[in-house]
Amino acid sequence: MKTSVVIPSFNELKTLPEILKRIAAIPMDKEVVVVDDGSTDGTREWLDGAVRDNLFPFPLKVIKHPANKGKGGALLTGFAAAGGDIIIIQDADLEYDPKYIPEIVLPIAEGGFDVVYGSRLLSERSRIYNILYLWGNQFLTALIDLLFGAKMTDSYTCYKAFRAPVLRSLGLVSNGFEIEAEISCKVAFRRYKFTETAVVSVSRSRIEGKKINYKDAVKGVLKILELRFKSFFTEI
Repeated sequence: MKTSVVIPSFNELKTLPEILKRIAAIPMDKEVVVVDDGSTDGTREWLDGAVRDNLFPFPLKVIKHPANKGKGGALLTGFAAAGGDIIIIQDADLEYDPKYIPEIVLPIAEGGFDVVYGSRLLSERSRIYNILYLWGNQFLTALIDLLFGAKMTDSYTCYKAFRAPVLRSLGLVSNGFEIEAEISCKVAFRRYKFTETAVVSVSRSRIEGKKINYKDAVKGVLKILELRFKSFFTEI
């Protein structure tokens, strides 16, 4: 089965080349879709050169947004362009090591699962940005578990992998970080066959470039409540 690795990127020139290098070392049938979300740090020009010079031994699709749309907007563009049987999200920073990709997609490729999350909270070695960020993630996850009957430990993890038809069935619309909540709510509501696997992450600080903040947490809560309300009247 072919795996599409979708990478939303915004001003990640310092880390994106290393991410792609590590993905190149993974022995699996794959393509990579990078969506540059309006970068201004030279990422776009570097990507043009990487494609022109065939820098990596895998199909590299590059899509450039003329202006920043947000993580959700970049993911929606990447999902539409992905051609693999399995689609997995990979952030462009180095918080998540691509070495975990085979472990995450394996339950889909061989175990009959529809959706697999790489959970940071199943590993004691993960380093979270700060305690407030950890609490925020745990609250959002607990809210999804409570309202949608899910059994997730890390609803806002980057590492989410899907059978391609399952992902496309979700009808995602969110442009910001609240897409994480939208995905998790819809996966739980539709009772897709779901599991998690442990991954280690090393979170960046705000100074190092971390972009999610408390406003995104509020938007996540509102998205969860919106979807729960809608679910009383229609399929979501």
